[in-house]
Amino acid sequence: MAARQEVSAWRPRVPGVTEVFHARFTEYAYPMHVHDAWTLLIVDDGAVRYDLDRHEHGTPHDTVTLLPPHVPHNGSPATPDGFRKRVVYLDGSRLGDDLIGPAVDTPDLRDPVLRRRVGQLHAALARSGDELEAESRLTLVGERLRDHLRRRTDPPRHRPDPVLGRRLRELLDARVVEGLSLQEAARVLHAHPAHLVRAFSGAYGIAPHQYLMSLRVGRARRLLLDGLAPGEVAAAAGFYDQAHLTRHFRKLVGVTPGRYRVSSR
Repeated sequence: MAARQEVSAWRPRVPGVTEVFHARFTEYAYPMHVHDAWTLLIVDDGAVRYDLDRHEHGTPHDTVTLLPPHVPHNGSPATPDGFRKRVVYLDGSRLGDDLIGPAVDTPDLRDPVLRRRVGQLHAALARSGDELEAESRLTLVGERLRDHLRRRTDPPRHRPDPVLGRRLRELLDARVVEGLSLQEAARVLHAHPAHLVRAFSGAYGIAPHQYLMSLRVGRARRLLLDGLAPGEVAAAAGFYDQAHLTRHFRKLVGVTPGRYRVSSR
């Protein structure tokens, strides 16, 4: 097989994320190096063999790997066809230095729920305009990572908080077009971001980002019925661009904004 190198990297507008990096390598081997950020890694095809703190590890596709900052490691393909990976680099606001030691001891985490959530996080990070969803998913991923590193085997019990859920809903209702980040909402409501997400979901059976997109699509429907073109509606309803509007509109309504507008009487 000829050597292949395919990479894609970007910096999303999500607090705590310094870089997203997707890559496919067939023969390339990383030398020993360090990062100044946390490396959250999943492998979709193949596997990676790496040394961390002079101990050999591997990354089969059903694990989540978390490499701490400032600790040397390398990496090379562990399968004949190489590997395909997705990485999120996180700064210290998401995971503190107190977790570096536990991460060195157990960098590979076998947790299907965590693996699925990291995949959902990458999907949200790849879509411009879905930063609130990405931030919400990252908050829950960070919480589960901390539970692993602190050896918490039983999931913590979360008490319902309908009052906090209602306050977040009122905030979202007032910011449909402008939107807001989860960190901003946490500052305004004096609550931890993870607690905000759980309180809202528990109160209304829907995640905050899903609720906000529902309001925006509802606003877009009214504007389309008023005769505005989809390009105008996207900005007026709070979407990143027309493609962002089309994606969510079709998901919730079943047709594109253009077809919906043409079908109106």
